[in-house]
Amino acid sequence: MGVFCRNIHSGKETLLVKGAPNLLFERCTHVKLRSGSICEITDDIRDEFSSVITSLSSRPLRCLLLAVKDVDFDQYAGDIHRPEMFESIETGLTAVGIVGIRDPPRKEALESIRLCGQAGIRIAMITGDAKDTAVAIAKELTILPKDPMGTPLKAYEGKDFFSKSENEQKSLLASGNLVFYRTEPTDKQNIVKMLQSLGEVPAMTGDGVNDAPALRQANIGIAMGSGTEVAKEAADMILVDNSFSTIVKGVEEGRCIYANMQAFINFLISCNIGEVFAVFFASLFGFPSLLSSLQLLWVNLVTDGPPATALGYNPPDSEVMSRSPRDRNEEIITPWLLTRYFITGTYIAISTVGIFASYFLDSGLSFDEVRQWSTCAEWASNDSICLAFSQESLSIPQTLALSALVTVELLKALSSVSVDTSITKIGPQRNPALLLGVVIPFVIHLGILYSGKLGVPSIASSFGVVPLSVEQWISVFLWSLPILLIDDILKAYGKTINKNSHIANQ
Repeated sequence: MGVFCRNIHSGKETLLVKGAPNLLFERCTHVKLRSGSICEITDDIRDEFSSVITSLSSRPLRCLLLAVKDVDFDQYAGDIHRPEMFESIETGLTAVGIVGIRDPPRKEALESIRLCGQAGIRIAMITGDAKDTAVAIAKELTILPKDPMGTPLKAYEGKDFFSKSENEQKSLLASGNLVFYRTEPTDKQNIVKMLQSLGEVPAMTGDGVNDAPALRQANIGIAMGSGTEVAKEAADMILVDNSFSTIVKGVEEGRCIYANMQAFINFLISCNIGEVFAVFFASLFGFPSLLSSLQLLWVNLVTDGPPATALGYNPPDSEVMSRSPRDRNEEIITPWLLTRYFITGTYIAISTVGIFASYFLDSGLSFDEVRQWSTCAEWASNDSICLAFSQESLSIPQTLALSALVTVELLKALSSVSVDTSITKIGPQRNPALLLGVVIPFVIHLGILYSGKLGVPSIASSFGVVPLSVEQWISVFLWSLPILLIDDILKAYGKTINKNSHIANQ
């Protein structure tokens, strides 16, 4: 960039120029020494200049060369508005100094880049800086390895990279972090297009007018808050604090939201499958009425609703940034997750029907007798056996079945705090809303069961339930607690499937 200046005292007219050292020095014919004297540029001076630039760039410092030229404004009056004439104007310069600018990375940037690598997010650094500066900064930020151990660094000059064949370009872009230096404004957009052709989902940051096409082309265009209005208009989002770590936090939050959606679906579908299967199994075996319509409605409204809502407040789990990016075409309910829903739903049904049947078996009736309850008068040896199937007597096994269903579903909610991580590693205490969503429905359930002792027996009678003894509650928990073990086993197996699938796709 050049600026014409006139000294107001002497009237001397000068052209002041700054630019990339390796490009601007080629337009210089003289150099001003520390003593103030001016001499022609020799091969020795060129070698010393290159050595100084290399030393400053590797520190790393962004370097600018400053140059001047005595001019007569009238000589260039017709050319200063013609861009094609700028190069001819900025020739025959005298180099007067080199400026090294230190732009230290933010403290949080190093950790954010580490998280990106851990999360399977690749980084491509695209800059106009010289190679030494770009590579030094990339190594400082661990975008490139500090010790490549004999492997070539994936750092390419813009024009050199695009001079390669298209297949070679795509091969280089297919894996690992990359650095592009001395790039042109159009290079960003071309790199984005090539990444998209490889099936990648590139996010591009930028702040200048020249960045707008690349921001528009990228799947996610991210403009800096301090950038131009043109860049902001072209972008999908604006980074108000100009911090790379905010992008990484956004990725983490997005993954958390997706995981919470899966947790919500996991809980509701598993429980609904369990409720449907429970009624189906009871009918299939010919058992008496397992649950009344009011009891089923109660479970759906009170037991399912609050925990499902609270699962939306799950915090990010410790492994959310350790997983590889999911395929953008992947369905939210994968075949494996659907299998999990059916397995856990089946156990919910088994625990509900199992405790219901065990009540009759513990009373001395056989399995076949329970199945033939409707024809009890034909085979019963005495009337007391048939009384066990009366509506009044059914209130005890129905209360056991209802309590087991409520308990196993609430335990399933606690296990759903993480879709893939064991409850022993990520406990429900991380989500206070979930604890409330489980405790409050359970307390209400207890209130209904023991409403007679609270002075309002009509509530219990309307629901067709009775108070349970300590022994009966122990039975309820013995039937319910295995859901935690089953869910953890399925989570562990699911991790193995996901890991093998990721290896196969690499």
